[in-house]
Amino acid sequence: MGAIHPQLDTPEQDADDLHMPLAIFIDQFGEGLLEQLRRQNPPIYDPDLDTQTPVWRARQDVLDNLTRQPFEAQAHAVHAVVKLLLDHNEPAAVLNADMGTGKTMMAICVAALMQSTHPRTLIVSPPHLVYKWRREILATVPGAKVWILNGPDTLRKLLALRNALGLKTSKPELFVLGRVRMRMGFHWKPAFLTRQVLQDGQRFRFACCPDCMEPIERENADGEMMPLSAEAAALMLADRRCKCSHCDSTLWTLIRAGKRIDSMHDLVLGALKQMPTIGDKTARKLLSIFGEDLLGGMLDDNVYEFLNLMDETGELVFSDRQAMCMERSLASFEFSIGEGGYQATEFIKRYLPRGYFGLLVVDEGHEYKNEGSAQGQAMGVLASQCQKTLLLTGTLMGGYADDLFHLLWRINPTQMIQDGFKPARNGSMGSAAMAFMREHGVLKDVYKESTGPSHRTAKGKQMTVRTSKAPGFGPVGIMRYVVPITVFLKLRDIGQNVLPDYDEHFINVPMSQAQDEAYQRMAKHLVYELKKALAQKDNSLLGVVMNTLLAWPECCFRPETVRHPRSKAVLFSQGPVFQESELTPKEQQLLDLCKQERAHGRKVLVYSIYSGTRDTTARLKSHLEMNGFKVAVLRASVDAARREDWVADQVERGLDVLVTNPELVKTGLDLLEFPTIVFMQSGFNVYTLMQAARRSWRIGQKHPVKVVFLGYSGSSQVECLRLMAKKIAVTQSTSGDMPDCGLDVLNDAGDSIEVQLAKQLLTNA
Repeated sequence: MGAIHPQLDTPEQDADDLHMPLAIFIDQFGEGLLEQLRRQNPPIYDPDLDTQTPVWRARQDVLDNLTRQPFEAQAHAVHAVVKLLLDHNEPAAVLNADMGTGKTMMAICVAALMQSTHPRTLIVSPPHLVYKWRREILATVPGAKVWILNGPDTLRKLLALRNALGLKTSKPELFVLGRVRMRMGFHWKPAFLTRQVLQDGQRFRFACCPDCMEPIERENADGEMMPLSAEAAALMLADRRCKCSHCDSTLWTLIRAGKRIDSMHDLVLGALKQMPTIGDKTARKLLSIFGEDLLGGMLDDNVYEFLNLMDETGELVFSDRQAMCMERSLASFEFSIGEGGYQATEFIKRYLPRGYFGLLVVDEGHEYKNEGSAQGQAMGVLASQCQKTLLLTGTLMGGYADDLFHLLWRINPTQMIQDGFKPARNGSMGSAAMAFMREHGVLKDVYKESTGPSHRTAKGKQMTVRTSKAPGFGPVGIMRYVVPITVFLKLRDIGQNVLPDYDEHFINVPMSQAQDEAYQRMAKHLVYELKKALAQKDNSLLGVVMNTLLAWPECCFRPETVRHPRSKAVLFSQGPVFQESELTPKEQQLLDLCKQERAHGRKVLVYSIYSGTRDTTARLKSHLEMNGFKVAVLRASVDAARREDWVADQVERGLDVLVTNPELVKTGLDLLEFPTIVFMQSGFNVYTLMQAARRSWRIGQKHPVKVVFLGYSGSSQVECLRLMAKKIAVTQSTSGDMPDCGLDVLNDAGDSIEVQLAKQLLTNA
C-alpha cells in the first residue's frame, strides 16, 4: 500500500499520536486504496475507455444535435446513466447531483439518448416546476412534443393516448405530470337508467345497465336474484364502484367539476381573457377576426404560435412589450377543452399497457421516501408501469437508512425481494423496513429495568425494551444499494469556470443586555417546568419549551406568554424588550449586511422560518424600507407555479431585498439575481436547509455567492445550527462526500433536532 506513515515508525509514540483523521489517512494512502477499489469494483462507465467506442460516439452525436449542449461533466453523467439503463439493463438509476448542477438538463439529455428505444418519457415533477420542465424541453430537444398532465384536461389527454395505442411516433414525446395530480383522487356517482317492466299484469320501474339495458340485481334472503328499484340501486352503488353482472360495463361515472361552458366560443373567450394585456374587448375582436377554431387550436396545442399572430396585412397583432408579457405568462398557461378529475396514476395502470412509457423521470426523488404517503405509493405504481426509472435528487438521504429503503423498494423491488426484504402477508412493509434498518442502518435498543410486584420469595423485576432509529447508513449498504446504480455529480466537478466561488460562514450575534437577561430568566424557568413534567412522564412540554426558546429572541419586540398545551395554565410571561421602532441586534446585523451588499451592487435573499403565527417578515420589510431598500416578501399565498414569474416581476421593479420562508423556494427556483443569502434562522429540516442555501449558486451565476447564517450567542439557536451541521455530515456519506471521521456516518445521536436540543438543555441546566 506504500510507505509506512512516519508517525507510526517509533514504538514509543504516545497512543494519542496513533489516531489519524480519515481525511489525512485518505490523503496519505488514497492512491493505493483507490486502485484496490477499482480492481474490486470496476466502474460501469470510464470516460477514458468509453469515449473510444462506436456506441459512445453515436450517442454523443445525438447530444451534439441538441439545441443546447451539456457541459462536459454533465455529458459524462448522462452517458453513465444511459449505459447503466440500456447496456447493463438495470431497471433504475439515481442521479445524485448537487443543487444547481442542471439535473433537469441532464434528465432531458438522457430522454433524448433513449428516444430510439424508449420514445415516450414520463416526468413526475413538483407542481410549481411542471411548466419549467416544458420550457427546458422545448429549448433543448428539437421537434419534441410535450404533453402537460397537470390541468383539468388531464383525463382528456390520457384518453387521447389510449385511443392512439399502436401508433408509432417519430418525434420524442415527453409527458410532464405534476405530483399532486399524480395522486389526486376523483369524485364519482352511480350511473344507471330506469325502465318499466311488465310483471304479472303490473308495471314496475327497475334500475338497469346503460349499455345492455339488463336489470341491476341483488341476491335476496332466499338466494334468488331480484331486480332493484332506482332508489335501492342508488343506495347499493353509492358505496363502491360496481360493474354490470351481465356485460361487465361500469355502473358509475365521473362528477366533473367546474361550471358548464355551452360553446367553444365562450371557452376560447375565457382563455383569451386570462392572458395579460388582453381584456374583454380585445378578446372579442380577436375572435371575430380569427375565429374560435384557429385560436383554440393554437392555445390547445402550441401556445407560442399565438405570440406571432399576424393580421391579414402580415403585421404582428401584438407589440414587443405585449409579446414579452404574454410569453412569461404562457410558460405556465394551459388551455383545456375538457374537464375530468380521474387519478392519472390509476388511469395509466388500468388503461395503458405496461411499458407504454419507456422512461420514468422522478424529479426531487427524495420527496417520495415516506412509507405511507399517497404520492410515494403513486410513484411506485408508475415505476412498475414504466420500463426504466431515473431518480433525480440533490439530497438522496436525510440521515436514516429507512429514507432509502422505501425509495429502493419502489424503483427496484426485485433486488429487495432477492435480499429477503419482503412485505408481510397483509402487505405491510414495517417488518421489512425494520430488518433493513437492523442490517444496514442504526437502531438503538434501550433496556429499562423496573421493580414490579413482589413474589412470595423474591422481589419481582420487569424489563422493557424500546427501539428507536438513529441516523447513519453502513458502508455495506452504500456499496450494495447506492453505488451500483448512482451517478454522483458535484458542482466543483463541472469546472470550465462555470461557477463562481461559494462561501458559507456563521456570524455569532451577541444579544443586548436586557434581551440576554430576559432570555436567561425564561430559559431557567421553562427548563425547570420541563424537568418537572418529564419526571412525571409528561412529554407535552417538550415542543413548547424548545420552540419558545428558539423563537423568542427573534420575536422579543412583542409580549410572549407561554401556556401549558393541555391545562392552558400560564408557565411564563415576558413583556417586549424592544419597541417597534427599535432594531434587534440580529436585525441590525442584517441591515449592515444589506448596506454592504448594496454598495457592491448585490441583491440579498433573506430567509425567515417565522412567516406564520410568529411572523417576522413584515417587520423586516418595514425596517429595511425605512433605510431606503426596496423590499418584497414572498408569501405562500403566491401560487407555487407563479413564484418564478412573481420574483422576476419584483426584480424588474428594482428589488434590493427579497424576504421569504425557505420552504417556499427550496426546490426548482433559480434565484440567480440574489448572490447573497442570509439565514435569520435555520429550522430543523436538513433537506430544506441544503436546498435553500444553493438557490443562487447554480449554472448561470456570474457573481461569487455568499451564504450567511445568523445566530444569537448563548442561545439554543447556536446549538440548533451545530446539530444541523452534524445531520448534514451524515447525509453527505451517501452523496459521495466523506466527513473527517468515518464514524460520523454511524452517528448514534439519532433523535430529532428538537429532542437533541432538549437533551443538551437539560444536561447543561
